[in-house]
Amino acid sequence: VQLQASGGGLVQAGGSLRLSCAASGLTFSSYSMGWFRQAPGKEREFVASIGWSGGSIRYAESVKGRFTISRDNAKNMVYLQMNSLKPEDTAVYYCAADSLTYGSFRSRTYDYWGQGTQVTVSS
Repeated sequence: VQLQASGGGLVQAGGSLRLSCAASGLTFSSYSMGWFRQAPGKEREFVASIGWSGGSIRYAESVKGRFTISRDNAKNMVYLQMNSLKPEDTAVYYCAADSLTYGSFRSRTYDYWGQGTQVTVSS
């Protein structure tokens, strides 16, 4: 199983980025998908999750209204559209696949993790 996250970069505060995660080696449509992030010196935290059919979408309070998670099961892809970015959004962003639940904020429910993509928001 491979989860390949991409789309990170350096952006000014107020800008936008779209992260992508390409999945292979698994029956993608049977997995809920999540995005997590980890800033330097901090624990990994939940950002957003989406159920295997595209429903049951959840967001962390800190990103609600600014970030949008979506998926394309035909392409084995999950996306995170990030708007109105803030310096506190700076982190390594990870995508993860969960076969157990219909979308969870708990990292321990996820079976597979990608390698992460760096997002840096300058003030």
